[in-house]
Amino acid sequence: MPSVRVRNPLDHSRPAHAPHPEEQDGRVYVDAVTSDLRPSDEPERIALGKESRAPIDRLMQQAKAGTRPSGLGIRLLSGAIYCLLTAACVLLSEATTAIYLAVLCGICSWEFFVMLRADAKMPNETIGIVAAVAFPLAAWIFGGWGIVAVLALLMSALLAWYVFFPRARVSDVAVSLFGALCTGLMMCGAMVMRMSVPDIWGGVLLLVVLVSIWGNDAFAYLVGSAFGKHKMAPIISPKKSWEGFFGGLAFSIAAWVGISFLPGVTLHVAVAVVLGILCGIFGVLGDLVESRIKRNSGFKDSGFAMPGHGGLLDRCDSQFLVFVIAALGLVLTGGIPTVL
Repeated sequence: MPSVRVRNPLDHSRPAHAPHPEEQDGRVYVDAVTSDLRPSDEPERIALGKESRAPIDRLMQQAKAGTRPSGLGIRLLSGAIYCLLTAACVLLSEATTAIYLAVLCGICSWEFFVMLRADAKMPNETIGIVAAVAFPLAAWIFGGWGIVAVLALLMSALLAWYVFFPRARVSDVAVSLFGALCTGLMMCGAMVMRMSVPDIWGGVLLLVVLVSIWGNDAFAYLVGSAFGKHKMAPIISPKKSWEGFFGGLAFSIAAWVGISFLPGVTLHVAVAVVLGILCGIFGVLGDLVESRIKRNSGFKDSGFAMPGHGGLLDRCDSQFLVFVIAALGLVLTGGIPTVL
């Protein structure tokens, strides 16, 4: 077997653009710049299923370009429908809350995986989306053990996929797991809060937490538009400012102080202030994480499920971390009973 030698890029004895290595004097010469001595299947991975994914590719192009109906009226109408539908499902019962969250998780995870596909990743959308949908349903039906069971099945399915599908890489498994955990597992915090307080007050608690998230975003935008001068993350999200951040944080604190007075919630005002600060911070962090993913993937919006707004993931990115922090904070401080 001939030995392998890496050619110096400055050595022009063979054209640098030659497509194949050459053999001279019993040695195989390869360019250091154009080859890493490892079979590369990246072009095939990127083109894998390209023809069968044509409809998804068209959706990706629209989301990348930020194709959305314009106009303040459309934006307000779709936002109002979203808020009213959310409030109705959350207040009606635990069952409607779980079903609503499952649908939300499914759409958000689909948008997430579409963006990662555009970034030359190859996640397993089927496993990821099914797991994301199953997490809130399992939390409602089986409690904590249901969440553990879905997590175990998710890991087992992804490992089996990795073993029996040669094109899958560890990075693909990681992306599939990351998407299911972010858009599915973290939503279980919402079910914890909904189930912890009996009757309609569990729904009121969850709804006020949602209002704190929406108000944080709205006040950050309004204050930042009026007074914003110092950029928070100029590369990832150029429109965010520190002035807007503190404006949104003030609303989050006020909303959490209101939560401390809800029936069924035992929360000192000082603890509520701390939780309001934490939820405000982690809400912005979740927003920035999604902005980073969109920037890396070349997307302006995660989708177009909400006319005038973009995708559902654009509207829910702040919720994932906040639901976890809120549920943990309330349970650990004795604000609500442990139900899982």
